[in-house]
Amino acid sequence: MTPRELATHICRTLHAAGFQAYLVGGCVRDLLLGRDPQDYDVATDAHPARVQELFPSSVDVGARFGVILVVENNAEVEVATFRSDLGYSDGRHPDRVEYSCSPEEDVRRRDFTMNGLMLDIETQQILDFVGGREDLRHKIVRAIGPPELRFREDRLRMVRAVRFASRFDYIIEPATFAAILAAAPHIAEVSAERLRDEITKLLTEGAARRAFELLDQTGLLQTCLPEISAMKGVAQPPEFHPEGDVWTHTLLMLENLPPRSTVALAWGVLLHDIGKPPTFRSKQETGDRIRFDGHAELGARMAAEICRRFRFSMDDSEQIETLIANHLRFKDVFQMRASTIKRFVRMPKFREEHMPLHRLDCLASHGNLDAYEFVQNFLRDTPAEEVQPPRLLTGEDLKALGFKPGPSFKEILQAVEEGQLEGRLTKREEAIAFVQREFGSPAKDDATSMG
Repeated sequence: MTPRELATHICRTLHAAGFQAYLVGGCVRDLLLGRDPQDYDVATDAHPARVQELFPSSVDVGARFGVILVVENNAEVEVATFRSDLGYSDGRHPDRVEYSCSPEEDVRRRDFTMNGLMLDIETQQILDFVGGREDLRHKIVRAIGPPELRFREDRLRMVRAVRFASRFDYIIEPATFAAILAAAPHIAEVSAERLRDEITKLLTEGAARRAFELLDQTGLLQTCLPEISAMKGVAQPPEFHPEGDVWTHTLLMLENLPPRSTVALAWGVLLHDIGKPPTFRSKQETGDRIRFDGHAELGARMAAEICRRFRFSMDDSEQIETLIANHLRFKDVFQMRASTIKRFVRMPKFREEHMPLHRLDCLASHGNLDAYEFVQNFLRDTPAEEVQPPRLLTGEDLKALGFKPGPSFKEILQAVEEGQLEGRLTKREEAIAFVQREFGSPAKDDATSMG
């Protein structure tokens, strides 16, 4: 069963039981725009307890707010009881709700007119109490009712306004825009996880450049990500960056970031040059050109702190930090030893994330893809077993040779691997002879250290 089929089934079941039921929100908006909705939501005058009686497979995900999740096979649909919300002390959840029999009253509490439309699944009639269809026709993001009130109820709605405007290429209605500008510092009240997820959507829905331009114009960027705001006006050496300052360079990369990119790639692109503003040195200071010495290393540390701030998973945080720390290494690939480039290209998600980030970096600056193509050719022409060959020796082998376990094991095994990657060691016997020659033979001379 698809989500749409489940939503249709829910509406028909509620109708048969004597209740009102409508598709509501983003799914109606997307259907009117000819888009395939990702999620379906149903609004009804049936109370949560009755919804659960009608749908035994449902899950209570917010019954005190009138929200029940109906699950069938792999499909799920949220069913919300018509309500009005009273008070938002925490800036997200209503202090209490009052159930209603009026679909209009329910719509009046929602965020934007484009999301305030209802659809009768049987008659295909659209219920529009807030001018949502007109705003869709004119490509406008407008808060329902007083925008200041809507943004006090949930501060994250300010970023959602930016996301809808960028995703659909709409404008934010002037009063709504002014309310965001006035309330922008309050975005800091939103939980780190919710803000992280919303910014990730800004990055991955296919309009990342416009999204960040709007974040900047609305004043939200300075509070959400001051490290990105700091890029504005930071000049770069024109011989490598004819496009302009660090902010312009980052926007160009975001413009070409593919939709549905991974979280790590998207944030890696956004943060890859955050180390430049604090490491900037002018031509007058260096004597030759603008420089950002150590910006990749500092940027990686700054990114790690941002990831902690936004409570990223350990895996995403480590990968984002790794992408930033290594993004300059591509310029050295022509001089790398065979062992070095093999270790470089076998970093986790190298093809999926390191390579695309480097390509975007080049296209947003000098346009020279020689290093990218060099690595592409290396990956194409080098068998996987040469890039990451099976070990010739293990720690157990070293113990059998008489070496005592300790820090020396890692150095010896790395030296053997280096020989493998350089093509000097291809057989186990060669590796044993190499270890005995380079690190001594403890079994004969009782050596217990590196030599």
